[in-house]
Amino acid sequence: MNQAYISLGTNIEPRIDYLEDALKLLEENENITIKAQSSVYETVPVGYTDQNDFLNIVIGIVTSLSSMELLKYCQSIEDKLGRKREIRFGPRTIDLDILTYNNENSTVEELLIPHPRMHERAFVLIPLHEIAPDFMIPTWNKYPGDLLSKLQEADIKGVRKWIRSELEEE
Repeated sequence: MNQAYISLGTNIEPRIDYLEDALKLLEENENITIKAQSSVYETVPVGYTDQNDFLNIVIGIVTSLSSMELLKYCQSIEDKLGRKREIRFGPRTIDLDILTYNNENSTVEELLIPHPRMHERAFVLIPLHEIAPDFMIPTWNKYPGDLLSKLQEADIKGVRKWIRSELEEE
């Protein structure tokens, strides 16, 4: 079996529903088992900042799918949940990024593994550190906490645990 870490993010309402729907679709695939799931984090947007805050999680899975099959399945989930790719780093119903796949380094254009910007993103490293603090990230050969320590304090403060409000439960 193969091990992968995947980040999921959304900033179009109902945000929590999109995360939950994506998780259900992952769980429905008989070739994927979710082994770990981080808390939900609310994060300020990166890149294109004129948009709503994101909800982000990271999951750890085991799968019999190849990395390319996993990518295609993640993209099919994005499509099912109405993902539009209109603005780079723009608003999205759901985004699934394969962060790592086994200890592989892939430079295939459509699937760069490990994710080429994960070491710069507190919204990826904080939840990854929560579920896999002892995971040595390929390419950088560092633990999530090591990479987190290199980020700016402002980036880290932009990521906070999300608590479901009563309004969102209605």
